[in-house]
Amino acid sequence: MFLFVFGIVKSYNLIMKYKQSLGQHFLNSKSILNTIRDASDVSAEDVILEIGPGRGSLTKILIIFAGKVIAVEKDRELVSYLKEKFSEEIKHSRLEVLEKDILDFDLNTISFYKDFNYKVVANIPYYITGAILKKFLTAICQPRLMVLMIQKEVAQRIVARDGKESVLSLSVKAHGKPRIIKTVSKKYFTPKPKVDSAILLIENISNDFFKKIDEKRFFELIKGGFAHKRKILIKNLSEGSLSDRKKLELIFKKIGISENIRAENLTLDNWKNIYVELSTRKQ
Repeated sequence: MFLFVFGIVKSYNLIMKYKQSLGQHFLNSKSILNTIRDASDVSAEDVILEIGPGRGSLTKILIIFAGKVIAVEKDRELVSYLKEKFSEEIKHSRLEVLEKDILDFDLNTISFYKDFNYKVVANIPYYITGAILKKFLTAICQPRLMVLMIQKEVAQRIVARDGKESVLSLSVKAHGKPRIIKTVSKKYFTPKPKVDSAILLIENISNDFFKKIDEKRFFELIKGGFAHKRKILIKNLSEGSLSDRKKLELIFKKIGISENIRAENLTLDNWKNIYVELSTRKQ
């Protein structure tokens, strides 16, 4: 559980110590910074919301290509440093540096830049990964895409690299299309963290999946299916009072899934079919 801060340590005359209290780790690879830029497909039509800009190494690259960069940084000292470093860019409204906790950031302010596309480039502390994903993916004002530096294991879980879905992976896939762009070794950070990382791209973000589905009820169904990992799905759903077993058996047969299947083996479409059938039979 640590915070990645994009910054090439050797590139600055001003030496700033990382803060253990914030779990800061500075990225020291220009090629990886360029990979992040390429993954974001940034253009002059974009507003980039950058989370955790740190010393501004990625910020510097994004400013060149983006219409505007909004950098949200929690560390007060880094905010002061960024405002001095990028004073000209701020003066000409190409960059806005905000001292805020991203979880408290009001996304409605993005609407002020309605003439631009809006993308998120983020280095996410592990312990708030879920909160960040929920905040942006379920927002009324959703980003066009997200490029996230997160723990490798979490990224692999989101894309279901092992073929097993989870509440997290299904939550993301219901709102967008995730894929891992590149894994990043811990050796590219100073100080070196304990785990490797990965650059995760989430594109095609929308709420279209929930046009005819109640999102809250849909995820209540999914969470019920994952209630006891070792139990088969039909048992979890029937014991959780989401439906009786006989009705579930009929539904499973109709949509072509085994009665012995576990929640982790169902696709998003499988879950949608179960939800629709349960909703129809309640009417």
